[in-house]
Amino acid sequence: MSYQLSLLDKSPIPDGATAADALAATVAMAQRAEQLGFHRYWLAEHHNSKALAGAAPEVAIAYILAKTSRIRVGSGGVMLQHYSPYKVAEVFKVLASLAPGRVDLGIGKAPGGLPRSTEALQAVHDKAVKPGFADLLTDLNGFLTGALPADHQLNGAIATPIPPELPQRILLGASPESAELAARLGWQFTYAGHFNSDPATIERSFEVYRSATGRAPLFALYAFAAETAEKADAHWSALKIYRLYLPDGRRVNVGSLDMAAEFARQAGVTEYRTEETRPQVIAGTPEHVRRELDRLSQRFGIAEFVIDTPVPHFAERLRSIELLAGQRQSIAA
Repeated sequence: MSYQLSLLDKSPIPDGATAADALAATVAMAQRAEQLGFHRYWLAEHHNSKALAGAAPEVAIAYILAKTSRIRVGSGGVMLQHYSPYKVAEVFKVLASLAPGRVDLGIGKAPGGLPRSTEALQAVHDKAVKPGFADLLTDLNGFLTGALPADHQLNGAIATPIPPELPQRILLGASPESAELAARLGWQFTYAGHFNSDPATIERSFEVYRSATGRAPLFALYAFAAETAEKADAHWSALKIYRLYLPDGRRVNVGSLDMAAEFARQAGVTEYRTEETRPQVIAGTPEHVRRELDRLSQRFGIAEFVIDTPVPHFAERLRSIELLAGQRQSIAA
């Protein structure tokens, strides 16, 4: 099978390391990914986390663009609910002017942090008039393309500079509704398989997007390769995801029961429910990982995978992408 491989980096901070160590590792990983022929390198956004250093992907993107020359670099993604669409458009138009043809603007819907972080990020918002996510994304698209409706209250506000080529616009989601929104706005869509690996939901989301656009979404997932299956399992087997259910209907994925309790406390609730799940991870030898990617590509018509490597230590993450790149026929030129 022929498909492209890309990478998502959360800049994890292993025990005993610092945020500076984690970000230096992210830069080194991006440079190595370029040498190995990966198509994209995305930076995630997480707030108020002792385990992850990537709070401002737009800053890391600029730095990595300056340290590389060919690989596409982008956000996976910017958490738009916190920000002015106009400002996001300006930031990514600057990036696209600095590195034409190499910038991806990936947008996510999740908060990317605990409730107090969200409160701090949105402290100056007028909550009485705050638009929903679909409206924010529509405004962002208008500022990027210069196509705000004539009757829009902000018509005439032009997001500058005007780059030689706009950043590629990509919505990250895990539902048919997200796929439909991306298609309606003419955006690329990445299905977040590491958040929702239900085959029926995947199939429906792909069907919605493909029928509307004629294109296949990207597919993001957890994958980790090592020299032996036992070694691979030893590095990721402790990974767990807890789904937190709040009384107001919110569902949030967190990494531990302590994080679930803290999220609930900051949300001001004492009654909540958690559900432990084992994330879907393709792990094993590089040959095994490749066979599984081949299978998924064939089943869903996937032309590009975005791989999130679910281990914290730099050496193991680096070795994993080197082993995956060794399966050269799996990475399209």
